[in-house]
Amino acid sequence: MLEKAKEFLLEVNAEIKRITWPSRKEAVGGTIVVIAVVFLVSIYLGLIDSVLAGIVRRII
Repeated sequence: MLEKAKEFLLEVNAEIKRITWPSRKEAVGGTIVVIAVVFLVSIYLGLIDSVLAGIVRRII
């Protein structure tokens, strides 16, 4: 059991060394894109929610 865990950890370590990590500039750029998309989608969903709530209020 302990031997399998050791082998697993060695394989994980080897995989981590193969990863190409993004630069700081790429990470910041990706983060900004994600925040902008979340902001825009939240505005869109808020508008749709308001319109649908108004329609439901008129029906009820």
